[in-house]
Amino acid sequence: MKFIKNILFAVLLSCAALATAGESVNINTADADTLMKILKGVGPAKAEAIIAYRKQHGPFKSAEQLAEVSGIGEKLVAMNREVITVGEVKPAR
Repeated sequence: MKFIKNILFAVLLSCAALATAGESVNINTADADTLMKILKGVGPAKAEAIIAYRKQHGPFKSAEQLAEVSGIGEKLVAMNREVITVGEVKPAR
């Protein structure tokens, strides 16, 4: 019975991983909720710091530039590198 529980647990974990697989986040346009949902290790404070940095300094030119945000380091960027995009931001009309 314990073996079956372990297998079921492994299957559930795999399904959870697949549910977020393929999702990416444009750090130039994402809102705080999206940043928290997709980026590992990013909670409310870090999400707001990303948005504040973006408002003050303009759009990010690379994922690596995210490490310049207070509270976000190179390890966090590396952990999320595959899901971070920095697509163009269209000017407001």
